[in-house]
Amino acid sequence: MNKYKLDHDENREFMKLNAQALLDFGRRFPSPGGGSYYLGDDGTPWTDRPRETWITCRMAHVYSIGSMLGDKGSFELASQAIKGIRGELKDTKNGGWFAGITSDGKALPNKQCYAHAFVILAATSAKLAGVGGADELLEEAVATYDKYFWNEDEGLSCDTWNTEFTVLDDYRGINANMHTVEAFLALADATGDDKYKVRAGRIIDRVIGWASENNYRIPEHFTRDWIPDLEMNKDKPDDPFKPYGATPGHGIEWARLIAQWADGFSQDKQQYIDSACKLYERAIDDAWDNGIAYTTDWNGVPVVRDRMHWTLAEAINTSAVLYRLTSNPRYADDYEKFMSYLDEVVLDHKCGSWFHQLDENNILKGTVWPGKSDLYHAFQSMLIPYERTDLSIAAAVSKRVGG
Repeated sequence: MNKYKLDHDENREFMKLNAQALLDFGRRFPSPGGGSYYLGDDGTPWTDRPRETWITCRMAHVYSIGSMLGDKGSFELASQAIKGIRGELKDTKNGGWFAGITSDGKALPNKQCYAHAFVILAATSAKLAGVGGADELLEEAVATYDKYFWNEDEGLSCDTWNTEFTVLDDYRGINANMHTVEAFLALADATGDDKYKVRAGRIIDRVIGWASENNYRIPEHFTRDWIPDLEMNKDKPDDPFKPYGATPGHGIEWARLIAQWADGFSQDKQQYIDSACKLYERAIDDAWDNGIAYTTDWNGVPVVRDRMHWTLAEAINTSAVLYRLTSNPRYADDYEKFMSYLDEVVLDHKCGSWFHQLDENNILKGTVWPGKSDLYHAFQSMLIPYERTDLSIAAAVSKRVGG
């Protein structure tokens, strides 16, 4: 069907309609203080769950883009989320941002690199959308990140501090660094400061090096000295943030970020795009079986065969981007396959949004991701295939609608 084929009018319309449907689904996210409620299966806020910083930032990002696209109501929703980030989620005593707050207003422990990277992303998108307070938030977010998380000597970011920023955990992780690359690229695109693209390139070089030593399966977990810990969480393989083994969805996501960085900044563009292709193809070849397995072992054998919605979203993004950059028909064919699977299996045509976790038989499951926490991955995947490949998504939309 043409609605699944890249660059067909029917596909463009399908993407546009589903982007709008996602915006409509998530409108009830803000709490009175602006922090994002975790959304349930039909978009009803689960008010008994913590209001987490990373989710609130993702919603600020999504609705900032929605505002730039002309969606009525998105600007106010983005403003509410920015209010939450600057208000109830901010640690005014110790600096930075709490991981989140409980339903009764108590702070969750620790300061996460992952969450602070999303604060930068939210602030850059809100800045481009003209949301009040975004400039001040961005300035503070960057200063906090540079002080506590970025290590200039290593060219990488640490992962977790205690709440007071006095004790740094020994764990080092690639997931936080992946979202740091995303945040740094968005920051550079929003401000013109290429220092952050240089930093992103330093992280990318390390990741490609580790991946190439592991048949393009990226190690996720490291010691404080950046030695890969390939056996971490072997006894808890479906951990939502630190699963055992390789995470094919991350290989796919890294491929897109590397391609974006290379296309817009690198002097050795083709070398990096080749690496991106290897990461993507390794992940799809290992994990695709009418859905993408969550994790594999270091030989590419699936360990957790559940399908998380975000892996499909990233596969849609990356297949389109790599097709744009290489003209390799494999990627266009993959895109069509992923879009068909989305429409026939993962889209919730009854309640809205996407099913966030399915088992290996594509039956709904909620052990890792119950409900439909946020819109970020799904919404971006309805836009990225038709935006510029050399810019972050909010900057690409801003330039298109502004110009």
